[in-house]
Amino acid sequence: MLTTLNTAYTDTSADDLAWTLGREPLPALATLDLQLSGATLQLRLLGASHQVLLEEENGSCSETVACIPGSSTPLPLGVAERVGDWEYEFAARVEDLTPGQFAGRAQELLALVSDHPNGLAGVFPGSPHAFTAMLAQRHEGQVHWRTWHAYPQDGQLVATRTRVGVRRSAAVLL
Repeated sequence: MLTTLNTAYTDTSADDLAWTLGREPLPALATLDLQLSGATLQLRLLGASHQVLLEEENGSCSETVACIPGSSTPLPLGVAERVGDWEYEFAARVEDLTPGQFAGRAQELLALVSDHPNGLAGVFPGSPHAFTAMLAQRHEGQVHWRTWHAYPQDGQLVATRTRVGVRRSAAVLL
């Protein structure tokens, strides 16, 4: 699903993004509710990037990657944590692109996500290449999502990957 976000483009740079786990739902500009084989997932586009809410029989998980005033947790390159009976893994990278590369990559990602049934993308007014996009799937009992945050003014694209699933030791006991 592709939508135009009815707000000013407020993220200033990739360096301003922060990551948090367990944050309460923040006001969203667009959402996509998904049922993925027993998991309820809500993809949320915020005025300051993204939030994913996951609910399953074994518990819940909330991931936020956004420019949040007062946040002291910068965007990590990688995180691996236990959340209840789940293993949570997060990875992020920043791509520095030329203007031509950036335009091509933006078009490619927006086409991929907007045509996917488990995808949500929001374009900010003023620039066709200022966007946040999210794509989710369930594979082998685990929920995966990817996100992209575009900063055309700096030629930077932030890509994240997340995987959440039952810990192997807990799965063996079940």
